[in-house]
This record gives sequence, C-alpha cells and structure tokens, in this order.
Amino acid sequence: MYSKYWLIIKDDAKRTFEVCGQATNENSFSNKTYAMQKAGMSVSCTTPPVTNKTSSKELIKITGYVQEDGLYERLLNQHMEITRSYLDLDEF
Repeated sequence: MYSKYWLIIKDDAKRTFEVCGQATNENSFSNKTYAMQKAGMSVSCTTPPVTNKTSSKELIKITGYVQEDGLYERLLNQHMEITRSYLDLDEF
C-alpha cells in the first residue's frame, strides 16, 4: 500500500495542471475539487501514488496539459467568487 499521494489539480477548460504537493490523506483535496465541480467549474483532480518514477513533482507530466504555477490558488479564488454570488442572490 502507498503511504503518500501527489495532489494534482487540472483545469479542464484551459488544459492546465498544477502539482500541489504530497499528502497521506487526499480527502480534503478531493472534496474541494468536487465542490468546484458542483459550482459549475470545469476542473478535475488526480491523486497518483508517489513512486520512484514520480519522486519529484518536476517529473510529473500529463498528456495534453500544460503546467501552470498558482493554478490551485486561482481556482480556489474563482470558487469563492462563485459561492459569494450565490449568497448575494439569496439576500432579501
């Protein structure tokens, strides 16, 4: 069994990805990605295990995607804005 996983977020609309780091439990990361998807964002995540072939985040490549630094932070901010717009609509 693997003890650590890479946290990789992908923006499927712009075909970019970012390796966010390693974790032993990826539940929070996956839940945040799922919340973004429910808000209508075109994002996905993968959590492959850390192996000898992928021991460094620079070695991780995703076919058809370009690496973008700061992608996860940008997506979190975008999700926050979408969530705020829902709250603004509910005010009386």
